[in-house]
Amino acid sequence: MADPSRVLLGLGGCVDYELKLTASALAQLIADYGIVAEELTAPAGPVVGERDLVVSILGYVARGAGGEHYVASAPALSAFANRFPHRETLGGTSVRAGILMSRLGVPSTLHLVTVNDTFRRLLPPDTVYVNSGADDTFYPHLIVQYDRGLRIRAGDLDIVAPSPNRLIYVNDPANGDMRLTGDLGARLSHASVFLISGLNAMRDEAELDARLALLREHMRQLPPDAVTYFEDAAYHEPAFSRRVRDALLDEIDVYGLNEDELQAYLGTTVDLLDPDQVAEALTALHALIPVPALVLHTKYWAAALGARDRTAALDTGTVMAATRYCYGDDFTDDDVERLRRMPRRPESVAFAAALRSRLGERVDCVPGFALRAENPTTVGLGDTFVGGFLTVLAQNGQSNPAPLRTEGQTT
Repeated sequence: MADPSRVLLGLGGCVDYELKLTASALAQLIADYGIVAEELTAPAGPVVGERDLVVSILGYVARGAGGEHYVASAPALSAFANRFPHRETLGGTSVRAGILMSRLGVPSTLHLVTVNDTFRRLLPPDTVYVNSGADDTFYPHLIVQYDRGLRIRAGDLDIVAPSPNRLIYVNDPANGDMRLTGDLGARLSHASVFLISGLNAMRDEAELDARLALLREHMRQLPPDAVTYFEDAAYHEPAFSRRVRDALLDEIDVYGLNEDELQAYLGTTVDLLDPDQVAEALTALHALIPVPALVLHTKYWAAALGARDRTAALDTGTVMAATRYCYGDDFTDDDVERLRRMPRRPESVAFAAALRSRLGERVDCVPGFALRAENPTTVGLGDTFVGGFLTVLAQNGQSNPAPLRTEGQTT
């Protein structure tokens, strides 16, 4: 039996309300709230109530972009979710990564800040978790998916989504507080892999600084050869991103992020299939975030900039994220093998070779797949990539993970 204490995934998790947008429901909301096209081009303001939420969603759909925001009104999230068919799932980078790793035969321990009956019902039965919260709490996150080609026509608005994506809207005091368990350091003393995620939900500067100082103290007990992976995200308070990096940078071995976060850091749009632009962007980002390995996962490819070969980890992450995109949560071994036989994007294959020619051996780049899915899953792809990547690290670089575990099977 594998030891779940060897992989510790934190720092929080949640229940998600997952829904897919429909043009008819959005058109009705546009009419009800009197939303006009000019509002979509105005600077993005805070998301206070449901009207702001609809304006925010429409702006993202028009750009085909993804994002994450704090919403001041928890009832607005429930009200919006109840306008669409939705399902309850488990969310948070660490939780989704842990579920994927468990299916690949690598058990882990989850560090949580909130649990409830729904969470316990949906968590794989063999999953080990610790919870810093004293009581059950329930703060569902709204996860909005939309398909490429979604067209919304109402009033003076005529929007067509250029690509599929997902949006996250949150009002979650438990993850905003991000309390740490008192035994975190003792648990880290047995870990070979430690995932840090979720700090982007914090909104109080003094509390954030206190939590970072305490986290560093706990991390002093990590074994010298342990790998610490930090997964970036959209910060509810954008200024806090720098505070977190400054506090943890010297403790991070692998720093992961997606294309939205890359472009936010650099303040410019990057053509993800232009090797010159990407080489320049990766070099600039690595100067800003000088970690041993910088990992960027995108819809076209995944790359690692650093001194060590991460090709196997990049490839497993890419395969698992692509499988989720095509087949959803309940993919099987056969789905994974079917996905592996799919061709890679020709433009991504050419890009990967060109990027290597520009940056040399310090970059590894794995091209993405040429995917066609009638009903793609756009939520949790980055989290799934992280789970695949960490699976290889936990298996000491083995490139072929174990077959998927079936529900209810123990390790």
